[in-house]
Amino acid sequence: MGRPKRDVRAAAEESTTPPDELTAQQCVARVLKAEGNSLYSCVLPDKRTVTVQLQDRFRNTIWIRRGGYVLVDLTPTEEHKGKVTGDIVNIVRDEKEWRKQSYWPKEFAKSTAYAEDSDDEESTVGRMPPSDSESED
Repeated sequence: MGRPKRDVRAAAEESTTPPDELTAQQCVARVLKAEGNSLYSCVLPDKRTVTVQLQDRFRNTIWIRRGGYVLVDLTPTEEHKGKVTGDIVNIVRDEKEWRKQSYWPKEFAKSTAYAEDSDDEESTVGRMPPSDSESED
């Protein structure tokens, strides 16, 4: 039998609003890849890579994509075995709201899909490739 809908909705609603402040052991991290069995490789703002475990309330409820952001708690506990160094305590679903918070790391600045236009290079977007007669000049 599946999980009750109230549990699914509660987990989804909890992840839409960012907390007012973070504890000393919590930080925002970017997901690099899923390792399997609810384990994820994440990069912290200080460029460290950690393996974290998804909490039970989010499993099979909310999916985390590569490049997404999560709130990680790196508090050491006895239940973490092997390379696991923390837990995912929240998933960033409304990134725009989370970026407004004072604790959002500057290292995770929003990147644009287009590269900066440089003056020394001309863009070839929308142009025909050069013909052979033009290159002989």
